[in-house]
Amino acid sequence: MTDLKERMARGGLVAAWCAMPSPFLAETMACSGFDAITIDLQHGVQEYGHAVSSLQAIDGRGVPVLCRVHWNEPGTLMKVLDAGFNGVICPLVNTRQEAEALARACYYPPMGGRSFGPYRATATHGANYFDRANDWIVVLPMIETMEAVQNLEEILSVPGISGVYVGPNDLALSMGLPPQLVPPNLIPAEPVLEQIFSIFAKVRAAGKLAGIACGSPTMVAYMQKAGFHLTTLCSDVHFFRTGMQNLLAETRAALCPA
Repeated sequence: MTDLKERMARGGLVAAWCAMPSPFLAETMACSGFDAITIDLQHGVQEYGHAVSSLQAIDGRGVPVLCRVHWNEPGTLMKVLDAGFNGVICPLVNTRQEAEALARACYYPPMGGRSFGPYRATATHGANYFDRANDWIVVLPMIETMEAVQNLEEILSVPGISGVYVGPNDLALSMGLPPQLVPPNLIPAEPVLEQIFSIFAKVRAAGKLAGIACGSPTMVAYMQKAGFHLTTLCSDVHFFRTGMQNLLAETRAALCPA
């Protein structure tokens, strides 16, 4: 088993989103040097079958894989863990009760209520998967609303919650601001950054793990210096689009020299 929890605890992980339903692209990302990959069922265009195919393409390369599920729904949570993901990121967890429901779906009894049937997880992680699963998986509720910020200490106190994953875009929306995957100029007094660092301080005080979505290399470096354990640098869609645009601009410039 690739122990993502231990790797996160050491800090310094740079991850990426995998949003497109392409096992080949997922495999390419796994070979590109990222420390972890998150397959995105919430905002990506993948469905469960696509996600499993992408996971299969990544397996064996030593890169741990999280799944961002579409919602705090027990059936989906159990199914992606049965597929062999190292853990889950769950959007819009705003209260202790919602965090308890998340943990209950992710852990086997007596810690939770996860149903037994890890067909693929046992095949890929070994026959002792059941014995280790409750200690091994990573469960990260997303903190992305002011309601969640207000209830953060209660959310962090739920047994089985490994830490949190901050979503700056929705956090900004809940503050009445435009989406801000990169808060303006990364100025500490900026309102969204103030909330992000307030979240991180509470997570650190609770001795839990902290991840965050980032929109630029500068933001990744900024958040890692602040102490975040997992920083996610954009998505495959962003990498693909940016690469195309940059190469096309370079080509246009070469075709029309000044």
